[in-house]
Amino acid sequence: MTTIELKRPQEMARLRRLALFSQGLIQAQPYGRGVVGARNAINQLGYVQIDTLSVVERAHNHVFYSRVPKFEPAMVNEMLRDGDIFEYWSHAAAFLPIADFRFSLPYKYAIKSGQTHWHKTRDTKLMAELMSRIKTDGPLRSRDIATNAEKREGWWDWKPAKKALEQLYMEGDLMVRGREGFQKTYDLTERVLSSGVNTQMPTAEAFASHIVNQQLRCHGLVSLKGLTYLRRNTALRKAVKALVDERVAQHTLEQVRLNNGELFIIEVGALERSMPRLSDRLRILSPFDNSVIQRERLKALFGYDYQIECYVPAAKRQYGYFSLPLLFRDEFVGRMDCKAYRKTSHLEIKSLHFEPHGVDFELVKVAFIAAIAQFCNFQQCATVSLTNVYPTKLTQPLLRALKYLG
Repeated sequence: MTTIELKRPQEMARLRRLALFSQGLIQAQPYGRGVVGARNAINQLGYVQIDTLSVVERAHNHVFYSRVPKFEPAMVNEMLRDGDIFEYWSHAAAFLPIADFRFSLPYKYAIKSGQTHWHKTRDTKLMAELMSRIKTDGPLRSRDIATNAEKREGWWDWKPAKKALEQLYMEGDLMVRGREGFQKTYDLTERVLSSGVNTQMPTAEAFASHIVNQQLRCHGLVSLKGLTYLRRNTALRKAVKALVDERVAQHTLEQVRLNNGELFIIEVGALERSMPRLSDRLRILSPFDNSVIQRERLKALFGYDYQIECYVPAAKRQYGYFSLPLLFRDEFVGRMDCKAYRKTSHLEIKSLHFEPHGVDFELVKVAFIAAIAQFCNFQQCATVSLTNVYPTKLTQPLLRALKYLG
């Protein structure tokens, strides 16, 4: 098997540009604008992760914002209602393109058949009652389930009913029809899906082909481990490896090896493709952005050691509770821990850390200020403050630049 050894800096730069281009993080508007751009973006990315944390704007909205000009958070629910996307589990809770619906079926079947478990125990009686109510009365909002102790006909205690709803959703009997914030509206799957959606169970080989094609499309380069990231299906993993080996043998895929020994798969000729020039725009990314979620890949390719620290004990945090990656050109140049105070329309930058490599700070400073101005608008914040900067010598230049933003 032929392996391309990437040793020169310009070769690594080319590989990084391929990765960023595939993620839509080089072009000014790679997918178009507004809701059309958002539809195109999720079809390219394959999924957008949902997260409940609201320190700043929700992660799924942040991912779209980073790629789609004129994106508004309400557009996600519009796409959900219109049947352009659906909500289910990827490696985590996610919005997915409706065209990929059938590739959610193997996991649903595994849960329903008991091959794997969502909740350890299933309350089949309560599940049947909920299904009957939804069939008869129509869609059910999670808030429609009683939260008080009083027993009334047709109402249930919140905790077991919520678990039963989640189980029905994960097994595929129910789907999310719409959302009001984080309040879901559940309905029967057959009433949510349009007639044109493919509901045929894929074979392991078809699923493997989908994964390989999708991951090459949205990342540009993949590793065997990354292709089945957090998927525990042994048969699927074997099918993916067999398909990659077959395509390498057919010379449609090839291996590249980085200086640190990491192996990646790319399409033959991918490194020679024409791509847009890098701009001086700085992007503030979500911790759950598709481009950074595989931390090992991120470190191998960009030399960026990143961890979200909201799950780390406070005493052990290095960069802050919710630090956001900062991307400039083809480098991750820092991270920003911040919080949006929506009642006062204020964005507090608690700490700003820049990586210790040779980026031109004057260029980064100008790009950062422009990015913060747009980010404040996205957070619906009118003012911004900055507390700590590392290295500290950059504090005053940044404070002087930020004071004109309010």
